[in-house]
Amino acid sequence: MKKYLIEFLKDIGIEPTFITVSFIFIGIIVLTAIVVHIILHKIILKSIKRVDRKRHNFITQSLLEYNLFQRLALVFQGLVVYWQTSIWVDKQSVFYEIFQIFSLIWISIFGLLSFYSIVDKSFKTLHNKTKTPFFAMQSVIQSIKLIFGIICFIYVISIVMDKSPVAILSGLGAMSAVLMLVFKDTILGFSAGLQLSTNKMVQVGDWIEMPKYGADGDIIDIGLNVVKVRNFDKTITTIPTYALVSDSFKNWQGMRESGGRRIKRAVLIDINSISFLSDEDIKRLEKANLLMPYLHTKQSEIKNYNESHNFDLSVAMNGRRLTNIGTLRAYLVTYLKNHPNINKDMTIMVRQLAPNEYGIPLEIYCFTATTVWIDYENIQSDIFDHIYSILKEFGIKPYQYG
Repeated sequence: MKKYLIEFLKDIGIEPTFITVSFIFIGIIVLTAIVVHIILHKIILKSIKRVDRKRHNFITQSLLEYNLFQRLALVFQGLVVYWQTSIWVDKQSVFYEIFQIFSLIWISIFGLLSFYSIVDKSFKTLHNKTKTPFFAMQSVIQSIKLIFGIICFIYVISIVMDKSPVAILSGLGAMSAVLMLVFKDTILGFSAGLQLSTNKMVQVGDWIEMPKYGADGDIIDIGLNVVKVRNFDKTITTIPTYALVSDSFKNWQGMRESGGRRIKRAVLIDINSISFLSDEDIKRLEKANLLMPYLHTKQSEIKNYNESHNFDLSVAMNGRRLTNIGTLRAYLVTYLKNHPNINKDMTIMVRQLAPNEYGIPLEIYCFTATTVWIDYENIQSDIFDHIYSILKEFGIKPYQYG
């Protein structure tokens, strides 16, 4: 074909010198590449998009997603240039070597990007089919991309230096210590990613708290090297992936999935205000709907016990009696069990903790029926507003500094 073109130039009166022929051949190569580009990107690509709009199917979606078709088209253009160079350019020419190296580098780079698109699409399809946590696959995806990226880089260097990739690798062996230092975070991140996915420690969307790194919010991305956390103040915190394995952190996702968030707060009671209930106090408290069943049952139990032991009840120390703090505990348990925003399927408890210099802590331990932060805070505040308001009904005073 090259021979016929030279004869054609002679027939039309053009001297086929080396420079003239070289520029004509380069022009043919460039023109062919432009035509192929227009056909692939302007005609075929538009046709695929038109078909995909009318009727979605896996093939068209796969070609369009992650720019797979565009990258494959660029790989084909590189192959066309490589093939055209072999046909038109003399192998002894400097242009031959330039175009060969350029086309091979072009094919390698866009071939790698096409491979990345195929990997992304494959893992996305696998994620949708198997419901495997995406972060578990993301570490694998990034590791695969890194490995093939290094291979591609070594191949490109071997093309430019005109040396075997094996020779390049043998030279890199002496730099292994440097490479280990450069890719330290990557290696640790890959190892941590495998442990996180195997042990199902975290996934995207989990609420984690890690004070060491100032993180308190939802995980938005888990990469090979870093984990991104969107804090509740909308700031973004990045944490090394391996830190989730080596350091301690709190994962609140279990709380979210349980459907209830824990309330664990104590009311400090003034010890001097604790006393037995008098008959007048009992009669007054019996009017409370939530307390009446408890008081009737408890009074009957205490009366039977005291009569069976013939206690002299004129002495306060003898026998059993109702106390204001004990009755308060019973009331609060009943109050929480009847509260519409408390989860009845989870622990509900009011307990007395060891006294300290601030009085006796009376701890409320229960779970709200929602995990929404704002609703949780409102429910908790309402409960303690009620508690502080009814303490005086039991003759109990909260501890107050000063």
